[in-house]
Amino acid sequence: MKYNPEYHHRRSIRLKGYDYSQPGIYFVTLCTYQQQCWFGEIHQAKMHLNQIGKIVAREWLHSPQMRPTLQLDEWIIMPNHLHGIVRIIATQSNLLSHQPQQKKFHRPPNSLPSFIAGFKGSVTRKINQIRDNTAIPIWHRNYYESIVRDEDALNRVRYYILNNPQKWAQDPDNPQNIQRFEEKLLELPF
Repeated sequence: MKYNPEYHHRRSIRLKGYDYSQPGIYFVTLCTYQQQCWFGEIHQAKMHLNQIGKIVAREWLHSPQMRPTLQLDEWIIMPNHLHGIVRIIATQSNLLSHQPQQKKFHRPPNSLPSFIAGFKGSVTRKINQIRDNTAIPIWHRNYYESIVRDEDALNRVRYYILNNPQKWAQDPDNPQNIQRFEEKLLELPF
């Protein structure tokens, strides 16, 4: 199919004009491809990670070691998504004004989009090392974020994250609440 900007245009859900490399606190949600429950299961209001979920957890916890401008706060992996609070801390490089972007789709280093892309790529590579069929993507194409603007908002987000497994039955991302959900298997060799 020939490129059609009206059809192929990906609309950004980011806050227009906001610099996501500046110091701040962000609440992010990353979803699996087609809301597939690949990370584990909820039993008695607690999340139990499977092998893939443990890969996601290891990579999440490893992220600040790879990106020194990043700090993690509360987070949770659910069967088909991850919620986390990410803090970008001030450094000399992100305090300086940014040069105009050379490429239209360039992600500034030490930015939230750069971190999310690196994290999702790393998780996908690790999972692809153990699965037999790499044709099915792991992640939904985008991610959701909101800027945490004050201590009250931060505490509300922490509460939401900590209580997320207890509310799984009502969660709109729970496949039991999706009318046209179709399970896809990753074909793992175990």
